[in-house]
Amino acid sequence: MLIVGAGIIGLSCAWRLSGCGIEVTVFDAGTAGGEASWAGAGMLAPGGEMEEESPLLRMAMRSLQMYPRFVEALREASGAAIDYQRCGAIELAFDDAEADDLERRAARQAHSGIRSEPAAYPRAAAARFYPDDALVNPRDLSAALRIACCRSNIPVHEHEPVVEIYSDGSGLRTSKAEYRDDGVLIAAGAWSSDLLPDLPRTFPVRGHLIAFDAAPGMLHTILRRGSTYLLQRDSGSLIAGSSTEHAGFDRTIDAGIVQDIHQRASRLLPDLSLLQPTECWNGLRPAIEGEVPFIAKLPDVPIWAAFGHYRNGILLAPDTSQRIEELVLATNEHK
Repeated sequence: MLIVGAGIIGLSCAWRLSGCGIEVTVFDAGTAGGEASWAGAGMLAPGGEMEEESPLLRMAMRSLQMYPRFVEALREASGAAIDYQRCGAIELAFDDAEADDLERRAARQAHSGIRSEPAAYPRAAAARFYPDDALVNPRDLSAALRIACCRSNIPVHEHEPVVEIYSDGSGLRTSKAEYRDDGVLIAAGAWSSDLLPDLPRTFPVRGHLIAFDAAPGMLHTILRRGSTYLLQRDSGSLIAGSSTEHAGFDRTIDAGIVQDIHQRASRLLPDLSLLQPTECWNGLRPAIEGEVPFIAKLPDVPIWAAFGHYRNGILLAPDTSQRIEELVLATNEHK
């Protein structure tokens, strides 16, 4: 099988399919894990993203439960360190109206299986603790997946953009060569719908993040309020985000947005007002028309797709790779 896209979704699928005895080759227009996977904060937090029962919420809850085994298997396969923390998250409200909204939201989430409980936090009118939320460093995850694929003898062709996928699923053409195989998986994030007609439309949604050098252990949980969040890596790097910008594929750093994130983050953790960001970056979230990622086999041809994960690609990688494995094996069984 030929896989288009070497982000966390594409590499997870490659690694899993290889484990089933399927030969795979991966292609990426840039470096493996170099786009949305590199840029993400790495929150594994249905409690911060979803409120009502939905297919997306069920996917997220399944994938969150899979994460400890996913990380442990990847550590064993790669020998690489992966910063994974089941640290929970605290959601904050700073006035009575926000506090009421927080309680109503928690009640709706409880009906869908998202646990939370009242918590205390300085200067907050109300707070709730989400014990099941976690975080992972997506750059660690991408590096470990790249190593695991290498150890599984999976070719990963970096800086080799795919320019055409043959509509019968028999292969593809890149900027360098033609490749033939019995099946193609499209996992190219925001670029996916450009590769084949009639796929659900994908588009980029830019988001800025900033990082501060801080002493390890300064923050023991995820902190969030609305669209603002803070988390800390094992290394001490403290990540703050984020923004939602419809700016196409423009990767320009906006100083005004960086300053806004800094100010919002300082409201959650006042010590940050005394620090300057040591890193600023943005990424292109792979959005899709509709709420749920497109994870499917196309009718009548050996072409599969796994894209449109928007803000949750890192969280949904274990569930997505399992679903792709099931779809591919079911197709092979009926040949």
